[in-house]
Amino acid sequence: MRQFIRHPSDIPITYKPEGADKHTEENLRNIGHGGLSFTSKVPIEIGATIHIHIPIRKPAFEADGIVSWCHKENDHYVVGVSFASEHTEFGIRMVEQVCYIEHYKKEILEKEGRVLSGEEAAEEWVAKNATDFPH
Repeated sequence: MRQFIRHPSDIPITYKPEGADKHTEENLRNIGHGGLSFTSKVPIEIGATIHIHIPIRKPAFEADGIVSWCHKENDHYVVGVSFASEHTEFGIRMVEQVCYIEHYKKEILEKEGRVLSGEEAAEEWVAKNATDFPH
């Protein structure tokens, strides 16, 4: 079973490596059990502590993680971040579910022309997919 769930890269993420002066905004790439990955214009050192902020829901998901890997891909880098605490694991699972629901909302709009509120999309998505959501 995959450890990461692929998502279209339209979810914003900000990050700040330890010692950096400011946060940088990029896009979430994958999210899953124990971590996530995102795109970056610059490489980030493996082993670096990094602060992650994902404003997809309120309150926004925020956590400190460790850069596990960083690979060059075309004109950017893909950075993998791992998290160790159970509290952070729960937050990652919530962000993962919100990503699914947001993409479901967009899919329904494109395919059916229906505009769903966040609550309506969540109810429909859970009814259709909750049993298939990875544990």
